[in-house]
Amino acid sequence: MVNDTIAAISTPVGEGGIGIVRLSGDEALGILRKVFVRKGPRRDASGDHSRPLGPWRVHYGHIVDPSDGETVDEVLAVHMAAPNTYTREDVVEISCHGGAIPLQSILGLVLRQGARLAHPGEFTLRAFVNGRIDLAQAESVLDVIRARTDVGLRVAMGQLGGRLSHEIKAVRAQVVEIAAYLTATIDFAEDEIPEQDIVPSLDGAILRVQDLLRNADAGIVYRQGLRTAIVGRPNVGKSSLLNALLRENRAIVTPIPGTTRDTLEEVVNLRGIPIVLVDTAGITETDNVVEQLGVERSRQAIATADLVIFVVDGSQPLSREDREIAALVAARPRVTVVNKSDLPRCLEMRELADSLGDAPIVHASASTADGLGEIEAVVARTVLAGDVSTSDALLVSNPRHKDVLGRALAHLEAARESHSSGMPADFVTIDLAAAANAFGEITGETVTEDLLDNIFSRFCIGK
Repeated sequence: MVNDTIAAISTPVGEGGIGIVRLSGDEALGILRKVFVRKGPRRDASGDHSRPLGPWRVHYGHIVDPSDGETVDEVLAVHMAAPNTYTREDVVEISCHGGAIPLQSILGLVLRQGARLAHPGEFTLRAFVNGRIDLAQAESVLDVIRARTDVGLRVAMGQLGGRLSHEIKAVRAQVVEIAAYLTATIDFAEDEIPEQDIVPSLDGAILRVQDLLRNADAGIVYRQGLRTAIVGRPNVGKSSLLNALLRENRAIVTPIPGTTRDTLEEVVNLRGIPIVLVDTAGITETDNVVEQLGVERSRQAIATADLVIFVVDGSQPLSREDREIAALVAARPRVTVVNKSDLPRCLEMRELADSLGDAPIVHASASTADGLGEIEAVVARTVLAGDVSTSDALLVSNPRHKDVLGRALAHLEAARESHSSGMPADFVTIDLAAAANAFGEITGETVTEDLLDNIFSRFCIGK
């Protein structure tokens, strides 16, 4: 039911200074009044249940179980009146001590007074259903929460503010206008409809969609991050490089080859790009069962990585194992790091280049941090083809939006082809209508219930 009152804990699980229980719906204020007793210098003899809890004010008091009068916690309560709220419904937020027991106790108490436990993302779903935000903005709420870098946050906030929605709605309106004209030419006599050349308008819509798709891969990287495997034979300095890029000693480093037996993952902010660094076991032939498992996981990490950092030891000649690993990563986007540049170089660079093809090569020392900036710059250029700044560009950052825009573009191009080849107007309008429906899947005009369920199920309960 859309009209029932929902409740959930809106702060993360665990201990904290403050926890918040949120309610939304017509009965939110009534439920608060049943369990909240206000305290303060102006409290009268009859208690605070009889006094109004004015909206947009913070009220201090206690949550009390009305069944036995037992005090549950000391809290601050806020009532936000519809329609000027996140959901456009009456909203109540109870700020209590941020422990599991007080939060669960208060949640259980408001549920017993008539609220229903919210589904994942249901508060944001109500904001969409009630027209406060469109679907693209609703999805960006989750992107704001999950942003891993400041650049990713700026991209998400731009979409939450409606930048993408505004562009999508403008293109959709342009396509609908073309379709409306063609439909009119079908329904009315030729002399009743002024002749209009739809090609410039149709080409303009196509160019706008192409512009959105052009930077979509970069936007998705800023949103999701990039899985990057650090690989090489044992003792070339993979774990040392991980620690250097993280600026902390996260991985164990010893002079003993094979110290790393399993994969280790950490996220680093590399020039605004969230990079998931995966430190791997050295790839080598071994009879040790544990080391064999580590090598197999290293191979799996290569297969699933978006980018590979291939590390070789510059203080030693290129080995057979180095060449085998080079062949293993040849099909992956990769950057080669010649490590230990602080030591005398024994590696033959021409031989290395022959083994690597056109992969960029960076000389560095993980132990002295020399060359780290160049590694970061080369990785950024490799990932984003030189574009490492969002500036003021509108970035499509959601893979779903990219897929939908791809479908819309295909329909628009098909419509242009049909029109250019002299096909009847009703054939052209079929593709135009399909493109308009695709745009509506992004902003929510043509969304299905299954799609909404799929999108909002990814949210946490309480948002």
